[in-house]
Amino acid sequence: MSRLTELSRSVAGARVVVTGAASGMGRATAHLFADEGAMVVVADLTSDGVARVVSEIEGMHGPGRAVGSVVDVSVPEDRSRLVSLSVDSFGGLDVLVNNAGISRVSSVFSDDATFGENWDRTLSVNLSAHAHLIRAALPHLLSAPHGGRVINIASTEAIVATGGLAAYTASKHGVVGLTKSFAVELGARNVTVNAVCPGPIDTGMTAGVPEDKRGKYVRRKVPLRRYGAPEEVAHMTVTLAMPAMRFMTGSVVVVDGGLVVNH
Repeated sequence: MSRLTELSRSVAGARVVVTGAASGMGRATAHLFADEGAMVVVADLTSDGVARVVSEIEGMHGPGRAVGSVVDVSVPEDRSRLVSLSVDSFGGLDVLVNNAGISRVSSVFSDDATFGENWDRTLSVNLSAHAHLIRAALPHLLSAPHGGRVINIASTEAIVATGGLAAYTASKHGVVGLTKSFAVELGARNVTVNAVCPGPIDTGMTAGVPEDKRGKYVRRKVPLRRYGAPEEVAHMTVTLAMPAMRFMTGSVVVVDGGLVVNH
């Protein structure tokens, strides 16, 4: 019997940029891409965190498989430098993972100064930077051998909402809209754009939640009755980057232990 398909599930040799890669889901994503044979640019705000993840990857896979870049994705010059680093180090850029994000209190009852500052910063990092970085990477994504891949990390806050996090929730809704719009424009150019919506995941962003509140939350809201691990989200991200996923674009994939359907 002949083989059903020639489509590859391998990302070996792919040139990948992962933002927010010093910890949590970004770190897990950078590691998993490297485990699967990709070359990874580890990008984040903290020099110590970037250096640590690069060292971890090189310790497992040898030198030349990862490079680090200390960037603020909201700064245009940093975004340009990040794209150039991938091209200079690996000869191109095939996969862009927009993972960097922040969450700040932005309640309708916040004072004006706090609301304004937190709103502007959150939208700049969580949404505007995604759009601008995709545009900066586009010349290289268009020439990717298996087609360019963009994976935007959104959140279940793009589907449901938590009070007091208006900026975060609005930004993640915006990421989904951005994903769909760019997917429509880039489909004919062999670049796919998809979004992943993680639910409650064990990361630095959720580390401050008291254990009793975490337990009550997952019992009430999450059918799998636990927080997810960063690697469980990373596996979906890497899957969306596979050459075999060339017919999937504009999709919003939820990785949340059943939280959204339970709503």
